[in-house]
Amino acid sequence: MKNILVVGSNFAGSTVALEIKRKLKDGVNVTVIDKFDKSIYFPSLIWVPFGRRNIDDVLIERKPVFDKYNVTFVNDCATRVSPSESIVYTESGSQYNYDELVIATGPKVNTDIVPGINEYNNYIGSIEGAKKIKERLVDFKKNPGPIVIGATQKAGCMGAAYEFLFNMNHWLKKEKIRDKVKLYWITPEPYLGHFGIDGMPLSETYLKAFMKMFDIEYRVSVGVNSITPNSVILSTGEEIQSSFTSLMLPFTGVDFIKNSPELEYDSNNYFLNLKDNYQHKTYENIWGAGLTVNVVPPFKKTEIPFSVPKTGYPSDTTGKIVANNIYVKLSGNGKYISRTWGRIAALCVMDAGNMEVIILGSSFFKPRTFALMIPNVFSDSSKVMLEKYFLWKLKHGYSYLL
Repeated sequence: MKNILVVGSNFAGSTVALEIKRKLKDGVNVTVIDKFDKSIYFPSLIWVPFGRRNIDDVLIERKPVFDKYNVTFVNDCATRVSPSESIVYTESGSQYNYDELVIATGPKVNTDIVPGINEYNNYIGSIEGAKKIKERLVDFKKNPGPIVIGATQKAGCMGAAYEFLFNMNHWLKKEKIRDKVKLYWITPEPYLGHFGIDGMPLSETYLKAFMKMFDIEYRVSVGVNSITPNSVILSTGEEIQSSFTSLMLPFTGVDFIKNSPELEYDSNNYFLNLKDNYQHKTYENIWGAGLTVNVVPPFKKTEIPFSVPKTGYPSDTTGKIVANNIYVKLSGNGKYISRTWGRIAALCVMDAGNMEVIILGSSFFKPRTFALMIPNVFSDSSKVMLEKYFLWKLKHGYSYLL
């Protein structure tokens, strides 16, 4: 019986583990290793600081789901892999042999990108960050001032930063302090609505309209030199006063990859360079899925570098592709699927407080056969429905669904 080992249990990791077990049933042992015993639905973190969600609302215990489908869950931290020995080592001192290894470890946040990040930035992309912001806003209400939201150079999750910006604007209005706050958006994007995917039809037009409607000042094509307790200093030399700063940060590969030099990772970011079917280029029994995949931006490099979005839907899709390809390899049935990250369909809903924009495209990157941005100025019901669907899917282990 073959041993399938999956490192990581969020979108990509849980999908690939459950799909392999569903396809190969008792013909394989599937083991998942993760230092966290709960998965998180990251898109909903933007609502936590404003009280629309509690942290527990967006967490899913993994072990009960894996137990239901006879997948072994190990709550431990994988520290490195030796591909030549086919062994993964963990923090507890355990060793796990594998026939096929899937690395779905997600990213590490680069908190050293500019001085002042650790001390003065309020990062929305983590559980601790979202909780910290919620606490900070209690004091901010008593003494409001200018706010700077956006992204540093090399960051890639622009969509979440836009969402947090518009939700902050909505919250300020609800708290009746919007007139006391000057709101700024800063981004390395060459234009509003680039999103790290070279834009969508009318994306710049819509974003400019939102900025004007919400009275938000913005700066494009800027990096950040440093953050101080009371300001953000841009690459242009401009200093923007800020009582509250929240910037999205760049992702890198995790220490598990960095500590495994045989993986031949990209030395610039510690992500994995893989074949189009997500198989390792040297070790045919190693695969990558989700945010651990190195995605090279297809668009022209700009003066201020930034990256591509790595979101839940393509992570889930890469998990399905890897599961299919391992099934084909072990069973001899079917065909390998090859589909790069940029050719995965674009499916996203950008929340704007009490509004939203639905983003659909035949692929993340150009050329696309179709691409649409559909604004909904009446509610953010589609965003909420999408959240409910994915949480239901994750809680029940329905990995085969869209």
